[in-house]
Amino acid sequence: MRKLMTIISEKLVEAFKAVLPVTLIITALCFTIAPVPVGTFLSFIVGAVLLLLGMSLFNLGAQTAMIPIGERIGSYITKSRKLWILIAVSFLIGVFITVSEPDLQVLANQIPAVPNAALLVSVAAGVGLFLVAALLRMFFSISLRWILIACYILVFALASFAPGDFLAVAFDSGGVTTGPMTVPFIMALGLGISAIRSDKNAGSDSFGLVALSSVGPILVVLLLGLIYNPGEREYAPAVIREVADSRELWRNFTASGSGFPHYALEVLLALTPIAFFFIVFQRIGLKLSRTAFLRASAGFVYTFLGLVLFLTGVNVGFLPMGYYLGGVLGGYEHGWIIVPVAMLIGYFIVAAEPAVQVLNRQVEEISSGAIPARAMNISLSAGMCVSLGLATVRLLTGASIFWFLIPGYGIALALSFFVPRIFTAIAFDSGGVASGPMTVTFLLPFAIGVCTARGGNVITDAFGIVAMVAMTPLIAVQVMGFIYKLRLSGTVPAGPEEQLPEDSDIIDF
Repeated sequence: MRKLMTIISEKLVEAFKAVLPVTLIITALCFTIAPVPVGTFLSFIVGAVLLLLGMSLFNLGAQTAMIPIGERIGSYITKSRKLWILIAVSFLIGVFITVSEPDLQVLANQIPAVPNAALLVSVAAGVGLFLVAALLRMFFSISLRWILIACYILVFALASFAPGDFLAVAFDSGGVTTGPMTVPFIMALGLGISAIRSDKNAGSDSFGLVALSSVGPILVVLLLGLIYNPGEREYAPAVIREVADSRELWRNFTASGSGFPHYALEVLLALTPIAFFFIVFQRIGLKLSRTAFLRASAGFVYTFLGLVLFLTGVNVGFLPMGYYLGGVLGGYEHGWIIVPVAMLIGYFIVAAEPAVQVLNRQVEEISSGAIPARAMNISLSAGMCVSLGLATVRLLTGASIFWFLIPGYGIALALSFFVPRIFTAIAFDSGGVASGPMTVTFLLPFAIGVCTARGGNVITDAFGIVAMVAMTPLIAVQVMGFIYKLRLSGTVPAGPEEQLPEDSDIIDF
């Protein structure tokens, strides 16, 4: 019990460090240049507390249940040496987890003219198919670089024929499908499969599953745009209720349609497929001891409670704050003030994404400390800072998203020829991980608020911010990889506290 309390306190400290900076920045804005209604501010503060508690429990659950179970299932299906098992299991996992991903539900509700069920099933099938492709790539040790190049050539070829107002939504869908439920389990599958391989590239090949799983939804939604061809569409913003007193404030967080009960049901549906796979594989092959089984079961409870608190906090507390804050800043005559404000928020908000903590921890472990979590945090924060700067420039100018995505992905794919392969895999995974619930429930409403205040087209201008957030980490992490490569070669001296391996099987050239 004492050990558990120690771990919980450590997770609380980690979450506090991640949530506090962005909370202080938004609070400072509310008291200075961007006043918001009192009820919205109080909802935000309550949401920040829920965010803190939720992140702590989620990280504990991921560490004790999601990651170990994913690794064991990955190892089991690889040891079976039966290709049909690998294909069937990975496809079903991709479909079931994606359908239940909370971020995708939020985006689906925002897209007019396309039925939610059609979008959810199509995107889930896309993730399932590309998760199969990602695992087969690992199984046969195929280079990730060339697969990514081929995929994005196909993506931009399709995008050139898709309706113009469908482009941003299509690229956004690739980011939201790899959220807090999907990422830990899918990444753990990769680690489990790589553990069976003995070649020197096994470590670097354990990453890349999230990267390919993010491509499938983009392709599928672009195809949906061609099929439905909805023509002119209008965005209907969500109605955000103001509160008059403390009881109404509490009702916002406990309402059956939008509070704890709603997100408890969502998370329960999301966890059920993973629990099902765990029980099935426990019966047929895993054979965990009673103690290990109970520990994993407790981990599911931590994950459930953590995600319920987290999703309630960000949806009820952060979403209205993002919308109002964007509206106030967008209403200023000198709208360019939005750019530095958004960049500042972006630098700190990425640390509050729950899946980012999971990714950084796994990167540090699989690289034996050669890629520290702190370096990953700095790279992702820098990438998020740049992405929000570019996204707000696009909001202010109305420029096509193509002007940003084509050069961005071109640079990212070009960098893959100059950095160790593990950094390319981690970078493209980071894009999907960084664009999680904080982006969907705070940054997207922020962009919608700015766009509405300035009289822009929400569908073409505000949507796309998730895509921008998913793009810049591809460059930032690979730039970090290029610096590491120079340090390993002695061109650039390492810092006094950095211990880079002289000959690493993980950082392979």
